Amino acid sequence: MEIQIDFDSDEALYIQLRNQIIYGIATRQYQEGDSLPSVRSLADTIGINMHTVNKAYAVLRQEGLLRLGRRTGAVIAIDLDKIKAMEEMKDHLRLAVARGFCKGITREETHQLVDEIYSDYE
Repeated sequence: MEIQIDFDSDEALYIQLRNQIIYGIATRQYQEGDSLPSVRSLADTIGINMHTVNKAYAVLRQEGLLRLGRRTGAVIAIDLDKIKAMEEMKDHLRLAVARGFCKGITREETHQLVDEIYSDYE
């Protein structure tokens, strides 16, 4: 998977990197047990600071998507705790739906958007 960072974006670089890796997992470009590039290698490839990559990897570890080891490096390790994942998703969706509601997006339009997004991962 080619990771692309938008240096003109207001979104933090480590969040962009984190999100790119999450999309890679969701689209099965990364599988359970796959190794990610070393911090130094990825930082050099993308042209960002090693601390930025380190932070993205640390966040992914906290989210249960990566296992970090001195010998193994960063390895995709998906946390199978579905209840926890659903609660986190619910929190994110709650805010997204509230924003849409404020802009007049209907329930039906919201369902259509969710179905459209979900189909990208099937």
